[in-house]
Amino acid sequence: MIVTPNYHFDGQCKEALRLYEQAFQGKITVLIPYRDASPNDISMEDLTEEEKDYVYHAEMRIGNQRFMFSDDRAAVPKGRNLSMVITFDDPSEVRDAYHTLLDGGTAIHPLCETTYSSCFASVIDRYGMRWELMTENPI
Repeated sequence: MIVTPNYHFDGQCKEALRLYEQAFQGKITVLIPYRDASPNDISMEDLTEEEKDYVYHAEMRIGNQRFMFSDDRAAVPKGRNLSMVITFDDPSEVRDAYHTLLDGGTAIHPLCETTYSSCFASVIDRYGMRWELMTENPI
């Protein structure tokens, strides 16, 4: 199991990445704009031209730690702009954790397959903590 911090922005993710590169000598290892996301993940018809350039998924190494970043299309409420990504080895572990956290919680993204995960879900637990649960596909 791997735990990775994931930061969510309202359209300023690219600017934030440049800041973190400079401040922490971070190295961007993945940068996928919405326009390059799989059509199975999101419909391009639902995006404005500006949103197509938003960051769908990015990763940066700061020291020995991997961080994830993305732009959300909807406003990100304060306190919801950071989540912890738990990467499991098996989809059944993702499903079990998701259903456990969903008890008294709220689904942000129900269980699905994405460009980077064979099994992904995002949930806010009953205590208000945001979790993203996934298996990892090589990008």
